[in-house]
Amino acid sequence: MPEILRRTKPLSVNPLKASATLGASLAFLGLRRAMPLMHGSQGCTAFGKVFFVRHFREPIPLQTTAMDHVATVMSADENVVEALSTLCAKSAPDLIGLATTGLAETQGSDVQRLIRRFRSEYPQFARVAVVPVATPDFSGSLETGFAAAVEATLATLLPHTRRAGLRARQVNVLANASLTPGDLEAIRAWCEAFGLAPVILPDLGDSLDGHLVEAGHTPLTLGGTPVEDIATMGESAATLVIGASVERAADLLRERSGVPDHRFDHLMGLDACDRFTATLAAIAGVPVPAGVERARAQLQDALVDAHFMTGFLRVAVAAEADLLAGMQGLLAGCGAEIVSAVCPTAAPVLRRLPLARIHVGDLQDLEREARAHAAQLVIGSAHAVQGAARLGLPILRAGFPVYDRLGAGARAWVGYRAARDALFEIANLILEHHHGPAPYRSFLREPEPARAQAHTGVVVRH
Repeated sequence: MPEILRRTKPLSVNPLKASATLGASLAFLGLRRAMPLMHGSQGCTAFGKVFFVRHFREPIPLQTTAMDHVATVMSADENVVEALSTLCAKSAPDLIGLATTGLAETQGSDVQRLIRRFRSEYPQFARVAVVPVATPDFSGSLETGFAAAVEATLATLLPHTRRAGLRARQVNVLANASLTPGDLEAIRAWCEAFGLAPVILPDLGDSLDGHLVEAGHTPLTLGGTPVEDIATMGESAATLVIGASVERAADLLRERSGVPDHRFDHLMGLDACDRFTATLAAIAGVPVPAGVERARAQLQDALVDAHFMTGFLRVAVAAEADLLAGMQGLLAGCGAEIVSAVCPTAAPVLRRLPLARIHVGDLQDLEREARAHAAQLVIGSAHAVQGAARLGLPILRAGFPVYDRLGAGARAWVGYRAARDALFEIANLILEHHHGPAPYRSFLREPEPARAQAHTGVVVRH
């Protein structure tokens, strides 16, 4: 069990944490024909939208209740009811995800009561699902807000039933915040290779994968998990839980439906991929497909090819808890060692990681620890780039946000092929930044100017 070092600084220097409201909004972006609605000021929503647009390079539907100074002091009840009715009338969404901000939570806004009031005053919008979730900026992080939104979605849309297994080939996949759209596409293909039909919640791989559509503009999400599919999750054969942060949502799903679940902290590295593959084979009752076997063999060959670069490599990682757990599994499998780990929150999964210590802090802590423990590689978001440059170390960009490179959302980290790609990238970063001892030059060897004179016959006098 690692030593969890709590933060002692009165402020963050080069912050690592993203807000829980941002995480909840990200989860709602993975639902079809949905609209995330932040209950707070316009600035909160605008700031979050900038993060999403710069990371995914896609148009992001995001709305706000636009609390101003008067509503903050007096009451913001009208803001919520009016925002809900306006969105339903103008955009006709299937679902509105209502996430609170620190401003609304500090005010003490009762969103459950306001939703009941909205239902009473506007019965014509009864078909539109409204999912409330409490995500104050001053508590938790992007990962916890994402997980809270997944749990709230199930609590609102999943009926109580005892029909588990009715859809024998359907499996539920509960996704955590560290999974990119590319990851979710890989997980879908992984399940389908065994003849299974996955219902992914939330499915960012269908909504933010960067595809063009015929519609010039839509105010709602393009793609994602349909609301009607969520209601059928209680009839699936099994639930695959990816990430410790969504275990509370998994508990709720199992309690309401009785669907058995299989839990994975991550799907990064050979061991984790083997366990997931074996689970799919057991659920489907079929042997492992030849394509999956070949991808596994390719990863094994890559481990052999890269071990000179990755063996005993000293790595500093700044990431949310689920991503940190995945990176630890990937790096341990190729012989590397995490010598500096920083996480924005003290999540329970950190206790299960085989690390000496984990700092709950910011990127200044990462930079200090990486220097103290002679790290050779930094793994973190785009916010860690400047710190890596000060350390003179290469950086592998991972997590949220990555705004100085294209394709962050499309990149996959889970699965055999993704592990091979990550392994090659790490090895190439080390090769590019390797600085060995200076070559030996004999003192008997003539200096370069003297050799030049011998060839030209010109004598240079000083």
